[in-house]
Amino acid sequence: MLDQAYSRRQFLGLAGGLASIVGLGLVGCGGSNASDATDKGSAAAAESVSGEVTYDGASSFQALVEAAAEKFMDANPDVSISGSGNGSGKGLTAVAAGTVTIGNSDVFAETKLEADQVKNLVDHEVAVVGMGPVVSKNVKVDDLSLEQLKGIFSGQITNWKEVGGDDATIVVLNRKAGSGTRATFEAAVFGDEAVDFKGDAELDKSGDVQTQIASTDNAISYLDFSHFDDSKFNAVKVEGVEPKSKNVTDDSFKIWATEHMYCSKDADEATKAFLDFMLSDDVQGKLVEEQGFIPVSAMKVVKDASGKVSSK
Repeated sequence: MLDQAYSRRQFLGLAGGLASIVGLGLVGCGGSNASDATDKGSAAAAESVSGEVTYDGASSFQALVEAAAEKFMDANPDVSISGSGNGSGKGLTAVAAGTVTIGNSDVFAETKLEADQVKNLVDHEVAVVGMGPVVSKNVKVDDLSLEQLKGIFSGQITNWKEVGGDDATIVVLNRKAGSGTRATFEAAVFGDEAVDFKGDAELDKSGDVQTQIASTDNAISYLDFSHFDDSKFNAVKVEGVEPKSKNVTDDSFKIWATEHMYCSKDADEATKAFLDFMLSDDVQGKLVEEQGFIPVSAMKVVKDASGKVSSK
């Protein structure tokens, strides 16, 4: 459900004064982080907007975008928002090409696009998410080091007994190239080292990983925290640190990403208004955490396009 394409018909003919977004000044597609808009956050409206907003990209925070879109469209019935979660690479390519108005990504556009494409886009950092390894319910390992993860995902470690588990072949479930979740996990585990990132299967979306690992014994994969489900599979500590949001805020847990929503510099008014809403108190003050993410304002550290982490 989290990774299905999302759509909503416009509700036309309603009185314009019934709903719109107060304080969402259409200031252009120029905000780069939530702090620029936290003082805007009311869901009542001074002036309604109309138009069509489309998006593609990271499946990791599609559910957050969908939840915000529901609220925005309730307040703005003349706006239609629809989209899919086909991976960060596809989302960035689509927004750069103009086939969608918003590209959602777990990674900076600079890592996926040419410089002349990036210069025409504006970044909105809407949340932070932790990502970590997950294993099948029958796997008895609950803590792995980065070196052990490197061994597993490079094919050097092939049996769970090599990392303290039972004598059973490890089944590696990977994400396909172009996935921002894959890029984040790969960077954290392998760093700049050139390693063949292996997998017994390569899956399209976070929801596919959820389904596959829940039905496969002795498997390992990785997911963002918002897709963790301890009724179906187990999250694993890394270097003894629990995969919890509180451990991401100071970089104690090393695998995390900033969630970006990119638009073109000449984005239409409906797209601008929706992105303003994503940065408003209505979303940042409540919805982000409800959906399992971390507000950008809660972070004690920042990460740049090269992956370097520094204190705020």
